[in-house]
Amino acid sequence: MGAVSYETDRDHDLAPRQMVKYRTEDGDVFEVPFADEAEIPEEWLCKNGKWGTLVEGEGVESKPAKPPRTHWDMLLERRSIDELEELLQQRIENLRSRRRTAARLLKEQEEAQSK
Repeated sequence: MGAVSYETDRDHDLAPRQMVKYRTEDGDVFEVPFADEAEIPEEWLCKNGKWGTLVEGEGVESKPAKPPRTHWDMLLERRSIDELEELLQQRIENLRSRRRTAARLLKEQEEAQSK
């Protein structure tokens, strides 16, 4: 799209097209050929590497990008907040019991060594 064709126009009919004007921030104006039935974008990259905005007519605005799904979003699809709270409490209790067991074993070892 937007490329220049160097073929001759003789002996065949070209597809119907329209020329659309864009303007860069520097004020440069350039034209891009589009098919008549094509959706015209609001912005187009100029050959100089700068983006141009549509000068005339109405273009098609690009669709807003959906925000990426986070791990938290995916977790909330599988579990409710209440379920997550319950799991958290279970894990905390599990860690506390392991810590108590480890502390008891350490104390028993120290007592055995001191005798």
